[in-house]
Amino acid sequence: MASASEDRPAPSAEENTTTSPPLKVEPTTHSAFDSPDADVVLVSRDLVRFRMHSFTLKTTSGWFRSLFSLPRPSTSSPEITSAVADGSERRSVLNPSIANPETIHLDEDSTTLELLFRMISGLPIEPVTSFDTVDALLFATEKYEMPGPTSLVRIAVLTPPLADQPLRLYAAASRCGWTEEAKVASQRTLSINLWQDENWEMLAKIDVRSALILLKLHRSRKEELRKKLDEHPFVNANPASYCSRCRRQTDHHAWRELKHRLITEMDHRPSGDTIVDIGLTEWAEAKACWEAKCPHTDCAIVQYDKTETMRLIRECIESLPKTT
Repeated sequence: MASASEDRPAPSAEENTTTSPPLKVEPTTHSAFDSPDADVVLVSRDLVRFRMHSFTLKTTSGWFRSLFSLPRPSTSSPEITSAVADGSERRSVLNPSIANPETIHLDEDSTTLELLFRMISGLPIEPVTSFDTVDALLFATEKYEMPGPTSLVRIAVLTPPLADQPLRLYAAASRCGWTEEAKVASQRTLSINLWQDENWEMLAKIDVRSALILLKLHRSRKEELRKKLDEHPFVNANPASYCSRCRRQTDHHAWRELKHRLITEMDHRPSGDTIVDIGLTEWAEAKACWEAKCPHTDCAIVQYDKTETMRLIRECIESLPKTT
């Protein structure tokens, strides 16, 4: 007869595994902010401590200035008061000291707070190379009312590699009300196609008014060029045109094809640099236009002056609006 122990199934791996309580993570102190005479301890979301001086925080941040002027909460009495010269009483305020530093937990991560605290403390900072960092910094400076770091970020966004991301620069400048930076960014966006998926997703994050202004700039360049190409001194768009030499009817279909390509290209790259640098010399439509001749064999004059037409097109593009 089999024993009871033999009939019992072997314990599973899960039954053998005992559940241990999660380890308690203790905050670590940032080496650059570990002053022994600090009177405030700020703790980041990822549990990094920054030992700071309340004077630095109060003089650089409206948020901390207000915080340290608020009445101190009390568990022993509904209100803590102190006497003043005129015999009245006032509530005591948050007054941290070296012997009794205040600990305050913040929502930001340690990377953002380190940059922020280095800026207000006059410590060296590494170049900001990511707009994710810029956005996090700007939200923090707005929250804590720190105009000093905001001005440093404003300078940084116009330097490489941040300046090479014009759509994100435009988004940040528009959100912060930086008019000149927004103008610079809007001009640089003319080298990109706003309708590409990655750019459209970024454009959707910009406030509606600023996004519409930027879209209007891009569209106005295309429509202005279309208008200029239909005016003198360019040939009339009327199909019933006449050869400048033999005065017999001719068809400017080669010019119409090139003009259509020019307008389409402005949708893809509103700066127009691909038109003047490559398009007018290498496009099939351009080559066909420069080679076009009067269809009457006894005339066969070249219909378009390549050098003069290219110069006029360049002037038209250079005269288009460049900024919002």
